[in-house]
Amino acid sequence: MNKELQVIAHIESEFTQKFGIPRQSGLVADATARIVFEREYRDPAAFRGIEEYEYLWLLWGFSQSEGRGYSATVRPPRLGGKKRMGVFATRAPYRPNNIGLSSVRLDHLELSETEGPVLVVKGADLLNGTPIYDVKPYIAYTDAHPDAGGGYAKPGEQELLVDFPEELQQKLPEDLRSTVTELLRQDPRPGYDEDSKREYAMNYGGYDVRFGVEEERLTVTDVCQIRGMT
Repeated sequence: MNKELQVIAHIESEFTQKFGIPRQSGLVADATARIVFEREYRDPAAFRGIEEYEYLWLLWGFSQSEGRGYSATVRPPRLGGKKRMGVFATRAPYRPNNIGLSSVRLDHLELSETEGPVLVVKGADLLNGTPIYDVKPYIAYTDAHPDAGGGYAKPGEQELLVDFPEELQQKLPEDLRSTVTELLRQDPRPGYDEDSKREYAMNYGGYDVRFGVEEERLTVTDVCQIRGMT
């Protein structure tokens, strides 16, 4: 008998829009997030032994693509948005079931009086508020295949040189500066967008970071705090 998936938690991250989220988990190692569980799943016994693992698998829902339906082929931004690939050969959200998979590093288990056990993780690639369906331990000797072929998703192809003037870095809290720089280095633009005259805006941690890109160099042009966010 089919059983509807239960949302067991939601993620709290500094990503408030899809633009700027890393293409894969782990690409920006310092991107920190909190996994806050629903009340019925806050029994501390359910977390016994979890701190013995360094990494976790998260199964989550593409909350902003619901209702857009299944598509047999998609145009991955990594391929410039021009070439179609089978949906099962991609990690695109337009799937029969809107389920995503991420590997994150467990930083620590936080015991909150109001929220119960909270998992603080790093390397997350999830939008703030994303529903979590399950958490499983990452087991290196079975889950890691470092020599496996990666198809068209080859590492390092879109990394940019980042010119981030010191006076603009000072507008960010110190604990966000290296993470924002790494997010920019990964090139947050879709693969098909190479307009050298366009100014882009990336929101992270309550700040609006504006930048332009020419060839392989990204230049930050302004940083400002978003009103109503701290």
